[in-house]
Amino acid sequence: MTIDRRSFVAGTLAAATLSPLSRARAQGSAKPIKIGVITDMSGVYRDVSGPTTVACVEQAIAEFKNTNPDIKVEMLVADHQNKADIGLAIIRKWFDQDGVDMIQNVGNSSIALGAKYLIEGQNKVAMITTAGSSDLTGKGCSRNQIHWSWDSWCLSHSTATSVVRSGGKKWFFITADYAFGHAAEADATKFIKAAGGTVLGAVRYPFGSTTDFSSFLLQAQSSGAEVIGFANSGSELISALKQAQEFGLDANGTRMAAMIGYVTDVIAMGLPTAKGLSLTETFYWDLNDRTRAFMERVKPRLSKGAIPNMSQAGDYACVTHYLKAVKELGVERAKAGRDVVDLMKKMPTDDDCFGQGKIREDGRKIHPAYLFQVKRPEESKGPGDVFKLVSTLPTEEAFRPIEEGGCPYLKA
Repeated sequence: MTIDRRSFVAGTLAAATLSPLSRARAQGSAKPIKIGVITDMSGVYRDVSGPTTVACVEQAIAEFKNTNPDIKVEMLVADHQNKADIGLAIIRKWFDQDGVDMIQNVGNSSIALGAKYLIEGQNKVAMITTAGSSDLTGKGCSRNQIHWSWDSWCLSHSTATSVVRSGGKKWFFITADYAFGHAAEADATKFIKAAGGTVLGAVRYPFGSTTDFSSFLLQAQSSGAEVIGFANSGSELISALKQAQEFGLDANGTRMAAMIGYVTDVIAMGLPTAKGLSLTETFYWDLNDRTRAFMERVKPRLSKGAIPNMSQAGDYACVTHYLKAVKELGVERAKAGRDVVDLMKKMPTDDDCFGQGKIREDGRKIHPAYLFQVKRPEESKGPGDVFKLVSTLPTEEAFRPIEEGGCPYLKA
């Protein structure tokens, strides 16, 4: 499916491509499974989700259709505009009027947390890949929800602990003032202190309100911090890092660490700006033979130069796993959301993006996490070759222990 950026309308229905034979078979089958991809198509997180998310979901649907032509799958796409009221209104309409069975991506923590009662009330499914708050498997957990690619605990744990251990003990945070930013800063602060470091201060700015981070960076510099931790993402992270380079902070020995950083961010800002940045991802296209194989398959659907990040890889992987469960249950039973989520938790996960893993009872999908450092320009062999692998956290260590999350239904 091709989405025209200028004429994109939230809520546009886009059916997965079907061959004539598959379409004829599908017409005689049960009702279609409908997947609603709610993401950022026009705002600050467009590049970290948006069109590449859509392409990765299309790839998962296409691969499923190749081997299951009698099961009809349709996809809807909507732009939440990073506004909770808009996002929740779209989800409500999808459930009430459009027959959507599963919402996917949900690229904003406020929307993902707010949608919990809509999802449970209508017994639907949420597969969350870009919203990052660890509350989604903690106090905001749901039996109808799975959190796939990463969360603030995972990334903060990996990045903060490793940077402190390598000498970066004094930190200052620049934090986006919304649910994910708060969770990322809080999680990282805990890990910094546990590893023997200190947090000298923090500044919070209204999410989506500024491109000028100069005053925040000067506050960080004057604090005496050895590390500036960025609890933001997308274009805001890019702007902050560009301005840090302009101020020469890296030349003065200040280290930069992103609590959430994507390969898409690094490519957008370029290696001269991003060089030396520490960050954690749970997927990298050039990590191994399987990740490279996925990249080759999805590449024809991507815009020129696009490289999927961990959230976008998660879009492919979670839809792949969901459709496997749909096939196992049958379409009619799979429309009872709790049933399909329960089955997904019982089925081991295995895909080319994340390898083997599993979904815990609290809805947390677990797999390894990787600490990367961004290469210097002279180290890169070409476009997309941006990361050096520093360390790996194995599956059993990469995410918050289930007993520490506080998921209410586990206590019931």
